[in-house]
Order: sequence, then structure tokens, then C-alpha cells
Amino acid sequence: MSFPDSSAIAQDGDLAQLVGLRHKHFILTLQAGAKFETHRGILQHDDLIGKPWGTQVFSHIGSPFFLLQPSLADLINELPRTTQILYPKDIGFILITMGVGPGQTVMEAGTGSGSMTTALAHTVGPQGRVISYEVKPDVQNLARKNLTRFGLDSRVELKLRDIQQGFDETNMDAFFLDVANPYDYTAQVRAALKPGGYMCCLIPTFNQVEKTLVALRQSQFAFVEVCELLLRYYKPEPARIRPTDRMVAHTGFLVFARRIEPGDDPRGRALSEEVGTDKIAGNF
Repeated sequence: MSFPDSSAIAQDGDLAQLVGLRHKHFILTLQAGAKFETHRGILQHDDLIGKPWGTQVFSHIGSPFFLLQPSLADLINELPRTTQILYPKDIGFILITMGVGPGQTVMEAGTGSGSMTTALAHTVGPQGRVISYEVKPDVQNLARKNLTRFGLDSRVELKLRDIQQGFDETNMDAFFLDVANPYDYTAQVRAALKPGGYMCCLIPTFNQVEKTLVALRQSQFAFVEVCELLLRYYKPEPARIRPTDRMVAHTGFLVFARRIEPGDDPRGRALSEEVGTDKIAGNF
């Protein structure tokens, strides 16, 4: 199977999305000779392979579907999961803010079902590398299956280990930390990052954010930012544009920081104060 590419035609092995009435949608891997069965009828894969993307297709009982390439957001939203996944609204902002791009080597702790792992692997490209730590074998196995389904498993190294003792890697370009107590691991993350590298945590509550901010300063991180993203959809009707009844509101706080190398030159004191590196343990 292959992740959606630039081809205009559906091909054997492609991931495809079928979108029917009331936006009911399905994601499948096209395989010559196979068939896809739904409560709205059966579709033969051979009838889909070779069709241009965006074409209407029909089941054996005449139910209509659009044949589309799934986006990264579509794939992440459809991930089989045993843990809460990240939402695309958060993932996109994290990737851009941390500057994740092709050819980089990035790390993650707290693989979960693999939603962020999938996004990282897609973004670093075939020349990049994602290293992801998880402590639960069953959760890691599910993430591995999800990555394999999307054809991204070759870009990811999954490690099963408690991260309390730190990480094997150093000089990582970026680090995403998604664990219940991120404030306990800021020193370990610092040791894994390259100088100037970004880290990001996803944190659900205010008191955890507070603890994490203290830990980041103690571990000599700077340029710290805290934010949350709220996503509201609108009805796409030209004559009556208004909000829909659903909204993706608070899903967690995002905390960003960068590893810096503090100095003791007095000429840099004002800048250190501005970015918070003068506020070490117990002096806030």
C-alpha cells in the first residue's frame, strides 16, 4: 500500500477514500481482484482502479460514492485506537512551530496509537527518521500496525522502554513529549535534543502546565510558549453562513520550548531575563 501521492489516477496498492451520502466515508487499500462490502452495497476494486480521483462510483445496488485520495487528517481521524489521539488542528500547528521537515530526525515519547507518529513520519519523508518510545507493548503493537497500513513503518523506529533513564539518541532536531507527567522528563529531553532544538508537550490541565513550566526553566529551556487551539466550522452556504453545531474546542495545552546554551557574559543578561533563562530552580 502507498501513502497518497501526486497521481491523478487510482492505482493498485493506493489508499483510497469512499465518501457517500451524509458524508459516510470509508478508507481502504485498493487491491486488484478484491471487493469492498458496506451496508450500501459492494464495490469491486477493479472498478475503482484506473478511475480518476474525484470520480463518482456506484455500489452493486446503485449507492453513490466519490472516490478520493484521503488526506493525512482523514487517515489520522480513522486510526484504530486504544488511547486518545491528537487532533489534526493540534498536529499541524506542532509540526510547523517545531519546524519539522524532510530529512530530519525527530523523536517522540508516548507513541500511543501512532497519530503523531504518522504525521511525523509523513513530514520527515523517506530520507528522514522518527524514533518513538512507548512503555506499553499492546499500545506499541497497534501503532506499528497503523504505520504499516499507511506504508510509513520504514521511516519509524519503535522502542519499548520506560523513559525515566533517558534516551539512546542525541542531537535530535525536534522532540514531541506526550506523557502524563512531562515535567519529570525535561532533563532527559534536553539531553536528546540538539542545541537550539524544539520540544513540545501536549498537556491537559493547568496544574500540569505549571509544573512543566518550572521544570523547563530548571532544565535550561527558553522561548517557552503556552497555547491552545479552538477550531470552529461554518456552514458553507453562501446565503446563510453561520457556525455549525459542532466545535473542536479544548483538546489540551501545547507547551513549546527550545534548548539553549546559557552563558555568563554580563552583556547577555537582559536577553536572558527576557527569555526566562535567568529564572533557575527556586527563583521565579
